[in-house]
Amino acid sequence: MASTLEKFIHSLDLRALPRVLQIQSGIYGQGSVYETFGNECSLSTEEVIKVIGFKINKLIASICENNEVSQFSAKVELPLNFPGLYKVVADKTPYVSIEEIATKVSIGPTRFGHPRFYSAEDIKLANLTIKHDEQITFTSVEEVHGTMAVNCVVVRNNQPYSFTLPLSQEGEFYECEDDQIYTLKEIAEWKIPKCRNRIVKLSNSLHMRGSSSPLPENFDGCLILMPVYEVQAVMKFRKDIVHILSDLDVEVKDVTDCYDISSFLQPFSLEDIFERTSKEFPMVVEIMEGPSGSQKPYNLLSTGKEIVIYKKYQAARVLASEMRSDSCKRRYLIPMNYKGKFKRRPREFPTAYDLEIARSEKEHLHVVATKAFTSPHKELFSVSVGDQFLVQQRQTSEVLYEGRKKLVDVLACEQILSDSYKKVLLPMYMEGGFVEVIHDKKQYHLSEICKEFHLPFNVKVSVRDLSIEKDVLAAAPGLQFEEEITDSYLLISSASNPVESWEIPVYRLNMLVHLLNKDVQTVEPPATRTTVEEVSEEEYYMLRRYENLTLHPPPRPPKKPT
Repeated sequence: MASTLEKFIHSLDLRALPRVLQIQSGIYGQGSVYETFGNECSLSTEEVIKVIGFKINKLIASICENNEVSQFSAKVELPLNFPGLYKVVADKTPYVSIEEIATKVSIGPTRFGHPRFYSAEDIKLANLTIKHDEQITFTSVEEVHGTMAVNCVVVRNNQPYSFTLPLSQEGEFYECEDDQIYTLKEIAEWKIPKCRNRIVKLSNSLHMRGSSSPLPENFDGCLILMPVYEVQAVMKFRKDIVHILSDLDVEVKDVTDCYDISSFLQPFSLEDIFERTSKEFPMVVEIMEGPSGSQKPYNLLSTGKEIVIYKKYQAARVLASEMRSDSCKRRYLIPMNYKGKFKRRPREFPTAYDLEIARSEKEHLHVVATKAFTSPHKELFSVSVGDQFLVQQRQTSEVLYEGRKKLVDVLACEQILSDSYKKVLLPMYMEGGFVEVIHDKKQYHLSEICKEFHLPFNVKVSVRDLSIEKDVLAAAPGLQFEEEITDSYLLISSASNPVESWEIPVYRLNMLVHLLNKDVQTVEPPATRTTVEEVSEEEYYMLRRYENLTLHPPPRPPKKPT
């Protein structure tokens, strides 16, 4: 049965991909050409395409009043990178089964993919009764004893209880209110159910002012978002990926069950390649869709090029940010094989607690106070601007508080006077300001800094890496090494001219390839070139958020005694 492309996408479950479609009719009739994203593809009647994926490409927004489109509102087009933070308004329309939720709502491994619902009626399970109006968190979908089910959690008295609900479970299920804030891109990826629009409330519009915004000036209300999908498809006689918007006026028919799907090329993402076993490497692939960029190695990754993928592995990187006072701060991932050298730059410390974290056994931390502090206790030192200290160690000390002796955490230091040193105690809760005094003139390799010092750490390139054609780090006024992270990489080279190899990130490079049945000429990869990767602001925060999930947060600075 034929349907519009838009209706087909709305009815499709991602788990059912890939699907083969036959073009039936539409304004793009026999022999017509459709061009989008620089790709030309013929969508002739009776043409077959293999749909391999789809995602939201843009959003059509209307101003919302009382959960309905305002009669005075014009529809505006919003790109996914449109600035601002938004709250999701809970959908008042119920879902009639767990299967409808699993089919229409994004459920995945991250916190974005853990939607919460409540049932209008009690749900009685074998060893647990879920009360009506009790919040149920959906965490994943999987097969349990031969039946597809959703893994769920309820929390009672701060204690989580896990259980499963079969997709066949019927009832009235409503979305719970969501107090989190999201970017428009996060909402598009995780928070817009299939076949439904989404109402959002603008939470933060600090960066949206100006005549370029399609929304009314000082707008702070609700928007109804309608998604427009981008379909990724493979055509019968093409080796690249075509992108078709779902609102294209064309009718299609699903012919998957009566078509040999193996007659199409099979595209793989870098994530797909990384999941293959180590025994399958090295391999030769042809790029069906590559990233943009003219610098190496991205100029090797254009559509149609053949590359060798030698191996997959985890590699360490240092996440660094430029030290600038304006908002145009650039951020980098620096590999451990970076051959340049660095000199230290002064660090700034807002509290005495930060001094304790930064001190090391290797050298005394020498700082100058940039902010005055008056101690409420005569046993502890009051700081003036310009006072200099050598940081010693953390300890406890007795102070007199309301006529009673009390133990408090303090930082033992030596105040540097003109011709002597004076032992002083600074309260750990002290909010002041300190700048480091650098005596060390040594030049360090990146690996030495990571081994000998605590991050974050401030540096400037003193000797650039001569193996890099354009060392972007050398032009930075200063760099702060924020943290060391571990990420997934593939080692590649050109198949036609394998004179050097490059590391490419698996999760930050959008590429599709197909495997070639070719032997690799040299199993051992050529010498690996150093690549400093510049990351966008969004990628930076995702790296920090992902990395910090695996770390325990540092202890909070001690409070000032009350």
